[in-house]
Amino acid sequence: MPLSLSSHGAAVTVSRISGSNAVKKRLESLGFTVGCPVTVVSRLAGNLIVKVKDSRIALDRELAGHIFVSA
Repeated sequence: MPLSLSSHGAAVTVSRISGSNAVKKRLESLGFTVGCPVTVVSRLAGNLIVKVKDSRIALDRELAGHIFVSA
């Protein structure tokens, strides 16, 4: 399922990243890699704040939709 559908407080693992090469590189530079644990810290109007590799990152709904996760 896309990260954009994850609920508040959910601890998930990145299973796949979709999109163009530019989108994939951008997400990888932020720390989103396959197998990486991600925790949804906050949801506000469809946008997310997530914890990944000891950092908190804000993502809009569109960018979070490119990150696929599993529980």
